[in-house]
Amino acid sequence: MKILVLNCGSSSLKYQLINMEKDEVLASGKYERIGEDEAFITHKAHGQKIEIKNPAYNHEEAIDFTLKQLTNPEYKVVDSLNEINAIGHRVVHGGEYFKDSVVITDDVIAKVEECAELAPLHNIAAAQGMKACKNVMPGKPMVAVFDTAFHQTMPKDKYIYPIPYEYYKKYGVRKYGAHGTSHSYVSKRLAEITNTPIENLKIVTCHLGQGSSICAVEGGKSIDTSMGLTPLGGIPMVTRSGDLDPSVVTYLMRKENLSADEIENILNKKSGVQGISGLAPDFRVIESESYGDNERAKLAMDSFKYSVASYIAKYAVAMNGVDAIIFTGGVGENQINIRKGICEQLEFMGVKLDVDANNMRGEEKMISTSDSPVKVYVIPTNEELMIARDTERLTK
Repeated sequence: MKILVLNCGSSSLKYQLINMEKDEVLASGKYERIGEDEAFITHKAHGQKIEIKNPAYNHEEAIDFTLKQLTNPEYKVVDSLNEINAIGHRVVHGGEYFKDSVVITDDVIAKVEECAELAPLHNIAAAQGMKACKNVMPGKPMVAVFDTAFHQTMPKDKYIYPIPYEYYKKYGVRKYGAHGTSHSYVSKRLAEITNTPIENLKIVTCHLGQGSSICAVEGGKSIDTSMGLTPLGGIPMVTRSGDLDPSVVTYLMRKENLSADEIENILNKKSGVQGISGLAPDFRVIESESYGDNERAKLAMDSFKYSVASYIAKYAVAMNGVDAIIFTGGVGENQINIRKGICEQLEFMGVKLDVDANNMRGEEKMISTSDSPVKVYVIPTNEELMIARDTERLTK
């Protein structure tokens, strides 16, 4: 079975075509600057990487051109689009509607659009991608896989906010979390590589990247997570603030005469470790500067590592213990000293880092000592494979 996985952004389209018999990626790539004359696609297949400039003014045009690359005689991976059995779509927010992945219908698309207030850029783009696929590949079965679905197992006392209950009833204001596909994949992968039933494991998964979140996974289920109503909550990220005293928002709005949209833009795009450091929105740059004389860069990194360590400790409390900690995501998989700095603050919990084992990037590996009571792993995430597996499960 061959599954096409699509991840539609506001002006981008990421894709993979996966052969499910071998979990083999046949082709992958990214369409960027959709909506502009300068739009281009970077396509990878058969070990080749091709960049093609091609104007695409909406997602339908981008998807149509992307599909043509899959059958291009020069580097084709399928002879016909009929070989593609189904399409899996990544959707950031499913609200309270979706507790699992679902086969896409017109009603599902309408509900994805209805949840767009909670993830406006992502959900609107995902819905556009679904509609585009219906036009370009009519009749092809499609599945929506939600970043929030994995967290629907959280007990109510973990997701309810201490505000008037009427706002939860009227508007669904509660914690939803994100990165659920990644948290689910790496926790299941840990059970596989350790040959341990996931029902017996208490795991804290740390998806650290441009967006970052921590999750308490007990018995294979999410019981708490750091992101909240939207992906803005939790630990500080590259440009997102993470958790704040709510009065910071209203105080700044009054002082700076800011609108709701303006303060939301500041918290999403000008805060986090970039906001503290004043440097480029790139963890690698900020971390590098933190080892020199740049006190603000050091402060930003110290704040980030402390926040991650604090959430890990919090989730050890939530699960009454922890067996393993997993680092994943671009930062979690590759930033050696960030992992080290986080683990050093958890020695009181029994975390013993193997410095030599930790000296690597992007590998699936245990980085704690063999006698560490709490094991620490790096497991590269594979959200696309999880989306493909759910798509296969629901359409086969």
